[in-house]
Parts: sequence; structure tokens; C-alpha cells
Amino acid sequence: MAFSASPHCAPPLHRFALRRSPPPQQPLAFMRCPFSSSSRPVYFSPAPTLRIIVSANSKKPSSGRSANSTSASAIDFLTLCHSLKTTKRKGWINHGIKGPESIADHMYRMALMALIAGDLPGVNRERCIKIAIVHDIAEAIVGDITPSCGVPKEEKSRREQAALTEMCKILGGGMRAEEIQELWVEYENNASLEANLVKDFDKVELILQALEYELEHGKVLNEFFLSTEGRVDYLKQDVIKNILFFSDVYSSTLPCDFSGKFQTEIGKSWAREINSRRNSIVAEKRKGPK
Repeated sequence: MAFSASPHCAPPLHRFALRRSPPPQQPLAFMRCPFSSSSRPVYFSPAPTLRIIVSANSKKPSSGRSANSTSASAIDFLTLCHSLKTTKRKGWINHGIKGPESIADHMYRMALMALIAGDLPGVNRERCIKIAIVHDIAEAIVGDITPSCGVPKEEKSRREQAALTEMCKILGGGMRAEEIQELWVEYENNASLEANLVKDFDKVELILQALEYELEHGKVLNEFFLSTEGRVDYLKQDVIKNILFFSDVYSSTLPCDFSGKFQTEIGKSWAREINSRRNSIVAEKRKGPK
């Protein structure tokens, strides 16, 4: 998510729990999962930097697991992913957007972008859709960590990797869990043409949502457009605040050059289209009522 000066950000520890976590000084707590048809106990991982509920049966994946065990692992995993539907994207919250999109909303429209995009040589469309679906999946545990949180990029990646590892254990391991890990790492490292395209979709979805919120809420959200073209320097927040203040006062948009951060022609083309529509809307507003 793009820059925000708000001090409020996603905590490093995951808030998802089926029941309240015991205080740190208490011994490890065992309980039954209220959403699981299985009688397997679930427990809080004792890892010092990550506390989530995991399935005891998922600790040691086995190709010979029973159908009941496989079903229970799948439902445990999907239950954990429920928080992707309910966790709102932090950048919009910090800008006072009421009823903002969730993490799952964001990923879903990215998957649609992958579905409808024109063919590119050497690009696997199905893989793009899969990457879009899983690229933020670790946020089911760590939450939406934005640049305004002040968490270094390396630490953010470490937390998300640890969360993803736990989620794959909950799923029970196996080919599907390995595929999720592989897709996430591919996106994280920008390691393929498919990852390049989906990273562009991530930015396109951001500015399209920003434009929609500008229209819906009467706000000017220039910083989200600036962040996608690489012009936001998080170390120069006072300068940014001045830029945004004057742009807000005059209800103007700032010229955007999308040739920098966007890696594909589709990404650049879609971003230019969104910015063109935004500029047209501003121009109509300046004309005033006819």
C-alpha cells in the first residue's frame, strides 16, 4: 500500500485467533477449533515473533493422510484466509475512507486483470492469475504492512515468509502448499515475466481504486499516483506533505510518468488510461456548472 503519514499501522504480530491468546507468561494453551469438524487440537505457535493458531495434525505432512484429515486441513486453511476478506487495506483507512476495500478485494480484481489482459509472448495467463491470488496471502497473519509503518523491506519480507510457512503447514503440506510457496516467492523476487506483469497489476489496481475513492468520497489522493511512478520518497515526508497540500488546495492532479516503476506495456497503458480519465474529470470540475 502506498505512503501515509499516519502512525497507525499493522502490528507485527498477527491478530487472527479463534479464541483469545493467553498472556505470554502462561503456558502453551491447547483448545479445540470451533470451526473444524475434526477433534484435533489446535495450538498457539510458541515462535516469539509470530503467534497464530496452527493445526497439530499439520505439523508433519504425510501423503498417506486420511480424507478426513485432508478435509480438516483444507477447512483450517480456508478459515485462516477468512481474515483476508475482513482486513481492510491500511492506506485507505489512514486516509479516512469509510468502508474501504479488503485485502481479498484487492487480490480478486488483480486476478480479473490477469484474466482479461491481452496475450503477451512467453507469459502464462493461468500462472498470472494464481500469483495474483496468493501474492498478499501472508497478510492473513501479518496484516497489511504499509511503508508508513516504518518496517524495513527485509523485515516485512521475513515476517510474511514466516507467516506463509505456517499457513502451508496448516494446509498440511504437499503439492498445493509447495505451489503456493513457489508462487509467492516468484512474485516477491520479481523472478519471472508473470511476476513482472502481476506487480504492474498491483499498481494499476491501486490507482484505479484511488480514482474510484476520489470520485466517491470527494478526496484528492495524489500520493497513491505518485507512489506508483516512483516519485514518493518516504524519507522526505515534509516535502511530500507540501506537494500534496498545494495539489489538494487547487484540486489539481500532478503529471505522472509511468515509465519508471511499470515493467510491462500493458501496465503502462492501463495506468496512462486511468490517469487520463482522472485528468479529464478534474478538467470538467474546473469548468464548473454549465
